[in-house]
Amino acid sequence: MKLRGLYAITPDLANSEELLRRAARALQGGIAVLQYRNKLSSGKQQVDEVKSLARMCRDVRVPFIVNDDVELALEAGADGAHLGRDDGDLAAARAKLRGKLLGASCYDSIAAARAAVAAGVDYVAFGSVFASPTKPAAVRAPLALFSTARALGVPLVAIGGITLENAPQVLRAGADCVAVISDLFDAADVAERARAYERLLRHEITQ
Repeated sequence: MKLRGLYAITPDLANSEELLRRAARALQGGIAVLQYRNKLSSGKQQVDEVKSLARMCRDVRVPFIVNDDVELALEAGADGAHLGRDDGDLAAARAKLRGKLLGASCYDSIAAARAAVAAGVDYVAFGSVFASPTKPAAVRAPLALFSTARALGVPLVAIGGITLENAPQVLRAGADCVAVISDLFDAADVAERARAYERLLRHEITQ
């Protein structure tokens, strides 16, 4: 699977209209993937948000991933799901998500990444690579992990505290994607920030 670029993850917002507005702006700016993660939403509001985002992404042919919840991903017609270590068995999720994407958070563990690839995931994520405003207590993943993980043969996603300023370090270390929440969605102009990331990523790819 070719997966490279800006992996946008939605922020925690109680206001659905604002969440969708910011996501639409990110899509306009150009992103490689959109993941739904909103800890302030649940029930019908959550389902409605996911279905709306799935339609928006489908219209512009951007893969749409649901965090933590395989069943919600299937219900919404998402392109896949992303699971952490407490979100269920990866092999079971792989069986349910036939023909869809499955990603796994592997934190700072190459062993967890190898196990995830053996279970059939399409990509693995490591982080937090820097101090993260979203998860300040998250374990830190050394950048050297990405060069080691190249041998796994799947795309590598870096997450945690990534900004336009430090993203080049992550890409040069071997990451295929940078996953961003705050530095993208808290920007005054989300679309322009997404464009800035895409310009940066294109520059780094051609180096």
